[in-house]
Amino acid sequence: MSELPVVQFRSVTKAYASRALSHVGAKGLITSFPTYLRQGRSAKFVALRDVSFDIARGERFAVIGVNGAGKSTTLALIARVMRPTSGTIETRGHVCPLLELGAGFHPDLSGRENVTLNGVLLGMTKREVRAKTASILDFAGLGTFIDEPLRTYSAGMSARLGFAVAVHLDPDILLVDEILAVGDASFQKKCLDRINEFHKRGVTFVMVSHDSNMVRTTCDRAVLLNGGSVHMCDRADRVVDEYHRLLEQPRVAPAPTVEQKPSEGKACLTQS
Repeated sequence: MSELPVVQFRSVTKAYASRALSHVGAKGLITSFPTYLRQGRSAKFVALRDVSFDIARGERFAVIGVNGAGKSTTLALIARVMRPTSGTIETRGHVCPLLELGAGFHPDLSGRENVTLNGVLLGMTKREVRAKTASILDFAGLGTFIDEPLRTYSAGMSARLGFAVAVHLDPDILLVDEILAVGDASFQKKCLDRINEFHKRGVTFVMVSHDSNMVRTTCDRAVLLNGGSVHMCDRADRVVDEYHRLLEQPRVAPAPTVEQKPSEGKACLTQS
């Protein structure tokens, strides 16, 4: 009997309230208020539509697509930051989301103090943070800036510190959203080396990136989202090739409202 996937999406749809009324203006809203009121109650933007896929334990998996395709929404759903409008999502194991590095940092605290704060917010005990602090600071490589207030840091420095804390957790599933672009080439290599260490330990790695070369060389499989639906799911190099083919075509229309009949999504399932 094959092992169950660590991430399962089954016919997942995620809709948001539309901002369709933001361009109407005061005069239009007053003169046609009943019409706009009905539209405001029903208008929805569908970020994901009937999406199904599996991710196997220990797999390096990428979610790619143009801006607005639903990539970050997918990671947020895996992380349980939000819930699907319909469909089911199952995860098995401790999920560590690196979706917004440094969330919870305090600008008036030093980098060193923020390591403790962020580590506790991400689920470590103070004792665990203290035991890992030297390794975290060495990984971040911020030198004497580590004792300066965070408000003096650049965005890149804050992201480096946030990544350094996050990769010292003990995840079963690691979610990464476009954060490997922070830092210089040396720091990026350090990040990739740590991800490879996680892979050897059987940690599942799910990433969103616009760096096609990174997806091609780092990931085993990928899913290509287009207009909120699964366009293709296959070996990472094949999906990247299809992504580039799509980029050469005219952009697709925005996702329809939930009142329109959704197109049938393609399933992306782990082979048993």
